[in-house]
Amino acid sequence: MQIKNRQQFLGIIAIVAVGLLAGDKWLRAPLYNAWQSRRAEIGDLRKRVAEGKNWLGRESSLRARWQNMRTNTFPNNASVAERQVLNAFDRWCRDSGITRESFTPQWKHDADNYMTLECHVDASGKISAVTRFLYEIEKDPMAFRLENVEISSRDAEGQMLAIGLQISALVLSPQEKQK
Repeated sequence: MQIKNRQQFLGIIAIVAVGLLAGDKWLRAPLYNAWQSRRAEIGDLRKRVAEGKNWLGRESSLRARWQNMRTNTFPNNASVAERQVLNAFDRWCRDSGITRESFTPQWKHDADNYMTLECHVDASGKISAVTRFLYEIEKDPMAFRLENVEISSRDAEGQMLAIGLQISALVLSPQEKQK
C-alpha cells in the first residue's frame, strides 16, 4: 500500500470511528433509554390492568359493602342525627354498664358531599364495662369512627377507669345517598 492510500484508509477508519461514537451517543443511547422507559411504562400499565381486573372481580361485594355503608349513615337533619347518636350512646352505656358523665356534640362541615357529627364523651366504669363499651361501639353497624380514646385510672388498684373518647358520625348529603 502506498502512503497516500494508507492515509486515506486511516482517515476513512477515523471518520467511521467518530461516526460510530457519535451514533452511539446521539442515536443508540436515546433509543435505548426510550426503550427502557417504555418497558417500565408497559410494566406499570400491566400492573394497573391486573389491579383493575381484581377490582372488577370484587365489584359486587364492594358495591354491596358501600350500599350497606350508605344506608347506615345518619340522616341529613341535624336534630334527628344528634338524637340517633345520643340514643346509640345510651344503648352502649346500658349494654356495657358504664356511666356516661358528659356528651358534647359538634357539627363539622368537611366537604360538599358529607359532614360529620363529632362527639366528645367522658364516662367511667370498671375495666370490664369499659372494654364492653368499646366493643359495642366497634360492632355497631352505624357509620361511626372512633377518633381518639384516653383511658385513665380513678383508683389505686386500677379497677375504676375513666374514659374520654372522640367519635365521629358520618352524614352524607342526600344526592350522595341516592347514587
